[in-house]
Amino acid sequence: MLSSQHDWFSEWYQAEGVALSWTVESHLAHEITDYQTIDIYKTTHWGNLMVIDGCVMLTSRDNFLYHEMLTHPALFTHPNPEDVLIIGGGDCGTLKEVLAHPTVASCTQVEIDEQVTRLSEKFFPELCERNQDPRAHLLFEDGLAYIQGLSPGSVDIIIVDSTDPIGPAEGLFGPQFVQDCYRALSDGGILVQQSESPLLHLPLIEGIRQNMSQAGFSDMATLGFPQPSYPSGWWSATLAIKSGALSEPDPARFNAAGLTTRYYNPKVHVGALATQLGLIERGKDSS
Repeated sequence: MLSSQHDWFSEWYQAEGVALSWTVESHLAHEITDYQTIDIYKTTHWGNLMVIDGCVMLTSRDNFLYHEMLTHPALFTHPNPEDVLIIGGGDCGTLKEVLAHPTVASCTQVEIDEQVTRLSEKFFPELCERNQDPRAHLLFEDGLAYIQGLSPGSVDIIIVDSTDPIGPAEGLFGPQFVQDCYRALSDGGILVQQSESPLLHLPLIEGIRQNMSQAGFSDMATLGFPQPSYPSGWWSATLAIKSGALSEPDPARFNAAGLTTRYYNPKVHVGALATQLGLIERGKDSS
């Protein structure tokens, strides 16, 4: 909500008794689409702020944490990622990071709400700088139906860059969707799903991992990372590999790729792999 008495935008997370607030200078955009309500604010310290249905999606200041950790662990684990699929990801930050990898021959982004992308092009142009890359294919349709229509074994990596599991994104957290992803992935293919806060949403993470295990994935890892603009300041991405094991990254390969990252590097990747096991075990102990 935006207070009329003070120039603040606040997101209230009633279930856990916490709220986050930003001081704002102006309300840049308000769009009601067939799927959701999108607002863009200009903040005093965090750049532009995107809000969907009252929930913060990203800020100019800290989105790199999320986008780098959603993409690079998977792409540096897969031996030769050529065909990548993004479900959601309408702000195009994930697409930008995927296309930084020289091995990627094609990246298809399937976003149900075109206005998310159009508003991002206007207010977050730094995230959309690779939208015209010839390897980029932007589709605006239902990701659930798109996955079902893929040929078996046709994709190397699937990244689910979705909103919270409500509204248009609810089906992306269900077991049937994960099974469809498993079928679409090639041998050794990797599924990545944004998996909310390890501090606030452990039951959801456990459900995601259960869906992946039941679908047939051979190994999983839930990687935590800081995300100041999301509830609790701690977020996660869960990876699952179709066959084999999720290996640690090769620093030489990272250096050879020539990527410019602000948070991700092989040491961060290894540290996230090391801490995720304790996270899951603590979750079991507290349940």
